[in-house]
Amino acid sequence: MPFSNGGLALQPRIDPDIRATILGIKFKIKVDNPDHDDIVTIAICASVFGLTGIMLTYAWCNYNYRPIRAKNLTWTTLIYLSTVLWFLGNIPANGHVRLVGAWSHCKLWIIWFRVLFCFVFASMTIVRFYALERVFNQKKPFTVWSSLISGCVVVVLNVVYCLVNQLISGSLTTEYFQELEVCNVTQAFRIAALTFQWVLWAGVGVLFFRLRNIQSSFNEFWESMAIFAVIIALLIESSVTNLHYKYYILQKSRRIEKTVMDMAAANLVIWLFIGYPVFMSIFNRRDYEQRWLERLAKDRPANVYKNENNSYTKMNEIGGYDNKHQMNSLDMSTLGLNNGHHPFADQHPLNIESALNGHSAFDANALPEDFRHNLNIQTPVMNAPPMFASNYLDSTHGGRHVL
Repeated sequence: MPFSNGGLALQPRIDPDIRATILGIKFKIKVDNPDHDDIVTIAICASVFGLTGIMLTYAWCNYNYRPIRAKNLTWTTLIYLSTVLWFLGNIPANGHVRLVGAWSHCKLWIIWFRVLFCFVFASMTIVRFYALERVFNQKKPFTVWSSLISGCVVVVLNVVYCLVNQLISGSLTTEYFQELEVCNVTQAFRIAALTFQWVLWAGVGVLFFRLRNIQSSFNEFWESMAIFAVIIALLIESSVTNLHYKYYILQKSRRIEKTVMDMAAANLVIWLFIGYPVFMSIFNRRDYEQRWLERLAKDRPANVYKNENNSYTKMNEIGGYDNKHQMNSLDMSTLGLNNGHHPFADQHPLNIESALNGHSAFDANALPEDFRHNLNIQTPVMNAPPMFASNYLDSTHGGRHVL
């Protein structure tokens, strides 16, 4: 019988045909050993993840493109990384390689890669939707600290779940049978993992339903509907596969189908999050951004952008990205915004920016009527720029400001 080095000790290798015969007799199914088709499946899936990675890299390179910046790219990238590690766990867990050597550590690949990052994928999606919920429904900022705390909670909860499964006996979760080169996964472990997934994605469903009426520039209701439909279809497929076809990893067609389904759903979620603004930035960059700004101007910025440290809502064009003079520094009662009136309703967003930031000659009559009498806007003295231009000025050593 051939041997392979599996760590410090020599590990016996069973002949593949003998292994398939023994497992086929035991489980009364036709057993297919990993072959060229499994390698092709891994290569195709890896290529799709690589394509998604290229898209995210492009998005980061164009982070200053405002429709992309509004998509919370940090959390979207973290979600993508969790799907990559989930796929890595799927390679041995779904039987695409012979479980010898490093691949024979069942708990490592099944608990700490496949299960953990499948849960992290769902949990980070919850956090991403919660950021929108906190900003637009709760009217609270989603700051760096909020992001860090949310991330820590996600990690801790999922790690605790996996740590408990790691510490208890493998006979209750998953263990390796060296003689047949197979990981045995108990039915109780499968049911517990599937139940936890259903609970997590039910939470996602509740959040995206609450976000259905937020301002149009940040509204992701239809994308969320599509994401939820994809995930529900995947959960149904996973539940049927794991509970009805318990030995699917021994059958080539079923294990390939399971891996491809997981890969397709994971990548589709990322593309639904960020794909459209990336596509438009390539093929219709200027017009799409202009339309996006027009929608932004109609979203009552006084209500949307009043949280100063908001990672979602700091936009240069209205109120200023990283601008300490947010729209809430104005006297909103004199603007009439609280009564449903928008002073910029009839003006183009780029003209708004020019008027407020002092990039054109000052003309009080060019401002909306509500702004003409507002005490927060002072007529410039000797052509000095108005107060809105303060963040565009550089100080000289003499204390003066120049554009």
